[in-house]
Amino acid sequence: MEPILSVKDLSVSFQAFAGTVHAVRDVNFDLMKGETLAIVGESGSGKSVTIKAILGILAKNGHIDSGSILYQGEDMAKYKEKDFYKIRGKRISLVFQDPLSALNPIMKIGKQISEALILSGSIEKSKAKQRAIELMEAVGIPNAAERYEAYPFQFSGGMRQRIVIAIALACNPEILICDEPTTALDVTIQARILELINDMKREHDLSVIFITHDLGVVANIADRVCVMPDGSWKWEPVKIFSTIRRIRIPGHCCLQCRICTRKRPYMQFRVLRRICFIRRKGMHLQREINTR
Repeated sequence: MEPILSVKDLSVSFQAFAGTVHAVRDVNFDLMKGETLAIVGESGSGKSVTIKAILGILAKNGHIDSGSILYQGEDMAKYKEKDFYKIRGKRISLVFQDPLSALNPIMKIGKQISEALILSGSIEKSKAKQRAIELMEAVGIPNAAERYEAYPFQFSGGMRQRIVIAIALACNPEILICDEPTTALDVTIQARILELINDMKREHDLSVIFITHDLGVVANIADRVCVMPDGSWKWEPVKIFSTIRRIRIPGHCCLQCRICTRKRPYMQFRVLRRICFIRRKGMHLQREINTR
């Protein structure tokens, strides 16, 4: 089976006042059609930088040093800004971590969704409002026709996240990238957003890249999981099964943690807080994480 997206030996650096910062080094992964690939790692490991490199939205001082990003037979690492217009938002969409900063605070919610539809050229301007209302209903916004005229500050955090998901799905993309969409939400709203993403994935036959710190979220939503301890992958992605398994991460450290997946979704995981990634050469760590 051919991957829908393939990242090979991707390295990204930034030019700073103190010199060159190598944020991502030799990243390799494949995303298959219809699967959810989770990316986990400590803060600053390069998860979001990898995603921004895929979408061509790196900061001005960022640069792809080497590697390829293959999508539909083309290398997006060589794209110019104008080349991303046919991909960004249309074939590959992004759900940002903070919906309040992602939305325009002085523009009505409905207009922001309609704008995404009109700019993509997928629908006529006269039909954009009705389609926007349908998208709001699809993501679970009550009284969508009335809330069409509301502003972002009039929505709760969970509702704003649903609006961002609606905008991302407006152009029927093939790949949905979620950059920690549940970080600022409480457990109840978090579960509803995860359920919504799973429902949208099944309904639209999406492939999903899900970035998170929470291995409990990974256990509930991911088909495969990749771990970025320090901005590089030196191993193959690890599968998550529907039973208790151990994940072994060779290379920088050897981490063993018991993850109970879909059979016990109520379990609370505090794994990442207890993981100490060892960067010293020649040193390995074996630790069993108790999630009780």
